[in-house]
Amino acid sequence: MKNFAILGVGGYIAPRHIQAINDTGNRTVTAMDVNDSVGILDRYTQDVEFFKDFERFESHIDSLKGTEKQVDFISICSPNHLHASHMKFALKNGCHAICEKPLVLNEADIDELKLYEIKYGKKINTVLQLRVHDSIIELRNKVSKNPKEKYEVELTYLTSRGPWFHESWKGITQKSGGLTSNIGIHFFDMLTWIFGDLKKNELHLSSNLMASGYMELEKANVKWVLSVDRKYLPQSAIDKNMTTYRSITVDGDEIEFSGGFTDLHTKVYKEAVAGNGYGLEDARTAVRIVDQLRSQSPMGVQHNSHEMIKEL
Repeated sequence: MKNFAILGVGGYIAPRHIQAINDTGNRTVTAMDVNDSVGILDRYTQDVEFFKDFERFESHIDSLKGTEKQVDFISICSPNHLHASHMKFALKNGCHAICEKPLVLNEADIDELKLYEIKYGKKINTVLQLRVHDSIIELRNKVSKNPKEKYEVELTYLTSRGPWFHESWKGITQKSGGLTSNIGIHFFDMLTWIFGDLKKNELHLSSNLMASGYMELEKANVKWVLSVDRKYLPQSAIDKNMTTYRSITVDGDEIEFSGGFTDLHTKVYKEAVAGNGYGLEDARTAVRIVDQLRSQSPMGVQHNSHEMIKEL
């Protein structure tokens, strides 16, 4: 059994990490968040020391060294712009890190974090949960067994977010990295994991509600669109009272992956605790994609744009 600390335990994604720690037979011993709406901790145990001040949390981590509650892993669920510094904190305190996506906002941070791994002898693990989704694994195997020059791929990810989203740190590009980092990066990782490295990266449309572009990968041409505006949900999703629509087509064939999301973090944690987790280099290509997109000016609708934005 390993001991975990959680940074950002009051956030949206933290419950999945708490569940994964519990389901892999490990325990959370301490947690920190600037907000105190963290009652979910009691669902598993009432023995988690909780702090609202980072300084007291840091002191507590230090005080646990040499005890039965010495922290082995720090799970990082904090706002995106804090990930790099929080991973450094974990390694400097003798802990491995498991960091929610996006691992970092800028590719240069990966190189710096590699030096920290070497210096402190601890590993950074990242959550690339779509790589352990059964349907995505099946697609990757199919592509590897049926090589062709280029597949034609369309990615559509439409979800609903209320006004709170834009008032929170998630709506501030300097903190979240924008839509591509906040809701798109795990899809970009998935696509490059299946279809190979990035060759071309175009941004066609970008706002706080929608982003769209085109990527050329080694084995695929990819048209993609992301949105947090519910008005773009297709009628088929609305009829089923769904707030999120995910679609990936490969050469016109739909890849079904709407389900199977409930235990992905648990699978990621199991591998990380065993020393086989996804690391810094695994995250690099997707981070490079969003890093490049953030520096580009939108080109507008192009011949290779996603069909959805051609119709807007």
